[in-house]
Amino acid sequence: MKSILVPLFLIIFSTIFSIEEIRIDMREYVKDKELMAMTVRDAQLNHKFNLALPYSEEWFSLMKELFYNSLGENTVVNNQLTVVVPKNVKIGKDVTVMNGALMMAAGGITIEDKVLIAANVKLISNNHDPYERDVLLCKPILIKKGAWIGAGSTILPGVTVGKYAIVGSDSVVTKDVPDYAVVVGTPAKIIKYLDAVKFEGK
Repeated sequence: MKSILVPLFLIIFSTIFSIEEIRIDMREYVKDKELMAMTVRDAQLNHKFNLALPYSEEWFSLMKELFYNSLGENTVVNNQLTVVVPKNVKIGKDVTVMNGALMMAAGGITIEDKVLIAANVKLISNNHDPYERDVLLCKPILIKKGAWIGAGSTILPGVTVGKYAIVGSDSVVTKDVPDYAVVVGTPAKIIKYLDAVKFEGK
């Protein structure tokens, strides 16, 4: 598979979905003062958000600031969140992310409208090169409209979860999930399809 060795800022400010795989050399990353300052900013805001009183004015303000104001209307991301590179996370309208989510977003994470993400879900868009472990291998994750990710599930790099699909609790998703499919297990496998007609107009 073709890959590119680039600094992290090129992922943040580029259209990542046009790239199959991006390689990030962390040895170069730590030398970049601007990127390190952003990393500190993100980590400290993440910490403040987790300590804030849920549903308070401060909580909502920190939530928006943490995600660089990229959250859609009526979207709520709950406390005990861990997000790395929140600049690369885009979340649509009417989304609920429950407590304990992990978002490793070096490869990019897009969550479309009306998605439900249950507690302790892991969205992991990057991995380490098995032979060069200072290098991250990054592929974007896409969760399409109306999908439901069950508690404790893991979505791995490069995966797209289709419209109104369901990922059963504690599943590990290693490949794309079709629209309206229900998948369970490790690795997740399709067990049935939902009736697409019942979602018309939603």
